[in-house]
Amino acid sequence: MTEANSQQPSYRITDLQEAERPRERLASLGAQALSNAELIAILLRVGVPGENAVQVGHRLLQTFHGIKGLHRAPMVELCEQHGIGEAKAAQIKAAIELGRRLNVEAPEERPAINSPADAAALVQYEMSALEQEHLRVLLLDRRNRVLEVTEIYRGSVSSSQVRVGEVFKEAVRKNASAIIVVHNHPSGDPTPSPDDVAVTRAILQAGKLLDIDVLDHLVIGLGRWVSLKERGLGFS
Repeated sequence: MTEANSQQPSYRITDLQEAERPRERLASLGAQALSNAELIAILLRVGVPGENAVQVGHRLLQTFHGIKGLHRAPMVELCEQHGIGEAKAAQIKAAIELGRRLNVEAPEERPAINSPADAAALVQYEMSALEQEHLRVLLLDRRNRVLEVTEIYRGSVSSSQVRVGEVFKEAVRKNASAIIVVHNHPSGDPTPSPDDVAVTRAILQAGKLLDIDVLDHLVIGLGRWVSLKERGLGFS
């Protein structure tokens, strides 16, 4: 790096007009009024020569195709972006993870699942960004409130690999009244496969023996999801 380049100033949020500064806008209007780029700018605090922090936020969102892309991107790829070192990449990743955990953080605020859409909304944000197949189970109490979301498998979800006993292990331990099975298709296409249907049938039969209701099996894709129960696949 030349001496001239090393002396170029970073562009800070304070370089913006006061009414345009994300922190001031958050304080006066609330976080919900800010764009994704502005929220990222608050985390970054400092821009780079030629770009203020908001513009860097815009660039990151365009490069990784939104918040989901940032969530999915490996740390090393995020660190390679101009102006984003390991510390800032970690801040972005941590903020996204905190947002994900908020859904099920406090027992008194456990969400109730009244429809397939409720279940999908709980997990789609994270699971649509996963690069491998993951099979998870939502454990529900008698009021269909979420007790816990537990991961059962990571890798191929096929009828030959899924052990039904593992699916119900935590449900039995936590005395859950019902479960909803969820897995993702990293391809982005949530169309259920024959293996998905076969797994659903096996889980449903085991649930009847254990007196644990299997309410649904959802397949999560990119921006879309499918309820096998709504489609009558594996449920009869």
